[in-house]
Amino acid sequence: MNRTQELSGQLSAATGDMPTYQIRAPTAALPQGVVMAASPGSLHSPQQLAEEATRKRELRLMKNREAAKECRRRKKEYVKCLESRVAVLEVQNKKLIEELETLKDICSPKTDY
Repeated sequence: MNRTQELSGQLSAATGDMPTYQIRAPTAALPQGVVMAASPGSLHSPQQLAEEATRKRELRLMKNREAAKECRRRKKEYVKCLESRVAVLEVQNKKLIEELETLKDICSPKTDY
């Protein structure tokens, strides 16, 4: 702050007014080779960003293919297990029906006329 601004600020403070300051444009630009720091993502070129996006997409698609393959394998295993269980239950049902018929024949009174 220069001396004029300092006196103006003191005068304004004494009278209760807000101090006024003049904003000046910078006199010198950044030296050559100096780069302002930004977010890490903005330091890549558009080509690098596109390659990174492509790589991430390919990785995601590969993981998705593997997950789908595993899901289909588990589903086949599940269906095979169900089919096996159906076969066992059909055999058991057939035996129970035969046993029921046998018991009906034994228990029902024979009527001879």
